[in-house]
Amino acid sequence: MSNKFLILGATGAIGFSFTNELLKKEESVSILVRDKQKARTLYKNHPKLKVIVGDIKNVELLKDISNDKQFIFFGINFPYQRWESEFVAALRNTIEAAKQNRATILFPENNYCFGKIQESITENSTPKPTTKKGEIRFEMIQMLQKATLQTVCKAIVVRLPDFFGPNVTNGLIKPIFGNAVKNKPVSWLINADIPHQFAYTPDVARIFYKLTKLNNLPNWFLINYGGKTVESINELSEKISSYAGNSQKVKVAPKMVLNLLGLFVSDVRELKENYYQFEQSIILDDSKLKNILPDFQSTKLEKSIKHTIDWYKENMINLP
Repeated sequence: MSNKFLILGATGAIGFSFTNELLKKEESVSILVRDKQKARTLYKNHPKLKVIVGDIKNVELLKDISNDKQFIFFGINFPYQRWESEFVAALRNTIEAAKQNRATILFPENNYCFGKIQESITENSTPKPTTKKGEIRFEMIQMLQKATLQTVCKAIVVRLPDFFGPNVTNGLIKPIFGNAVKNKPVSWLINADIPHQFAYTPDVARIFYKLTKLNNLPNWFLINYGGKTVESINELSEKISSYAGNSQKVKVAPKMVLNLLGLFVSDVRELKENYYQFEQSIILDDSKLKNILPDFQSTKLEKSIKHTIDWYKENMINLP
């Protein structure tokens, strides 16, 4: 079977699940990584996996390894502090690489470009970013859409809420699942009593793969996936703690504490403009997805929690 897929960010959150989905479907896959040992640890020398060591900043390398690919998965992420200097440039390099074969860029998107929106977000909602991070994401989406309109590449964009799953170890999710398996209180920010959407990354991977199999998609295709809506983080924590064998309650960090920590910790300081994400419910309407993929079923919440807990238990020793 030919190698049609290049994964950027295969050792990260969604890239890990998408790579595993491809391998499960017996697709041959190439991944570009900076840490070869981490890739080997995650994928166990899978025979259908080609590991290429390099950096997305090296556009000539990226073009060389992309020249025969039909799909390029843009699963990389950067710390908030580096978004402005590196994120846009990374996408620009990816578009340059995709031009050679008019490849389709598979792009996981978030909801930042809508700011403090009150109504549910549809595919036709108008972006109105109110933060620097929202402006950067909107710039990236505009860049990608412009490239598809110029027919230099295609794009499948799946807009997502927060997400969890195997190998999702970011600063929001690790304090939930990591703390649960260590019998510590689950951590959350500002308000744990309002509804919140979460996508399970293996479900996101299945959606992307199913979309690559559709032959009638336009050059620019954007769709929402809202995952599961939990009534509150307190309710979610009870389910997580139950599977982890942990009786601890949620520990909520109020804005006053976050502001104080932000004076000394840059990662916390970067959260300030995103406080609204934890003060109100941001809801993605994914009715369109249900029409496009009527047979797709999200994993039951309890099952997705159990799989994530199991992954954390097996891999906690390797996490920073």
